Amino acid sequence: MVKRKGRIGDNSTMGNALKGFIDANRLQKGLDKVSIEEAWHSVMGNAISKYTTAIKLDRETLYIQLSSSVLREELSYGKTKIITMINEEMGKQIITKLVLR
Repeated sequence: MVKRKGRIGDNSTMGNALKGFIDANRLQKGLDKVSIEEAWHSVMGNAISKYTTAIKLDRETLYIQLSSSVLREELSYGKTKIITMINEEMGKQIITKLVLR
């Protein structure tokens, strides 16, 4: 049986290889769209998550559809804080505007 030799001088890790693949295939925006939904539920908790019916990320705007008009009104007062908390959860600035529907 022939043993395979590793690449000489190739010190890349699996994480670097995956990041390169994501960058080369322009998949980051799609991954952000999936991750932003998890970040919303993590930041806002179960009480608000159960009233959330739809989450959509379009460019730098996050659209949240809520089933409670009272909750929508209350959350509208803290939009800037919510944006900051979600961006911190994501580890980078993804959203600059929050629209509550």
